Amino acid sequence: MLIGEYEHSIDTKGRLIMPAKLKDDIGEKFVITKGLDGCLFVYSQKEWQNFEEKLRTFPLTNKDARALMRFFLAGAMECELDKQGRFLIAGNLREFAGLEKEVVIIGVLNKIEIWSKEKWLKYSEEENSEADEIAEKMANLDLGI
Repeated sequence: MLIGEYEHSIDTKGRLIMPAKLKDDIGEKFVITKGLDGCLFVYSQKEWQNFEEKLRTFPLTNKDARALMRFFLAGAMECELDKQGRFLIAGNLREFAGLEKEVVIIGVLNKIEIWSKEKWLKYSEEENSEADEIAEKMANLDLGI
């Protein structure tokens, strides 16, 4: 299970170190793509296959389904850790997520999210102030909290 929050820096070549505590679960090879809320999603190969299978069930006759598939698949790229535990984030993905220097890497159950530090701080501040309201709206999911 992928959990935790880690701060790192992207080097001048666009490489980022994978936090050691996430490395075992994500694997040496993984897929990175555009995510929701302005971050990047990182999936292990197994989780990416599961995600692809879900996308395959979308009806191609539905315009929104096609748009969502394009959003996730067009920018997706396979990555591999180098000997120093770093991986390269393509320029288009760095631009999409606004990644410049300081980033926050978070484990979110079955995937990793990569955020610009600035966006993460803003998002988490808003999220923390609305957590009670969100939990109340999702009470029907029986989260046990």
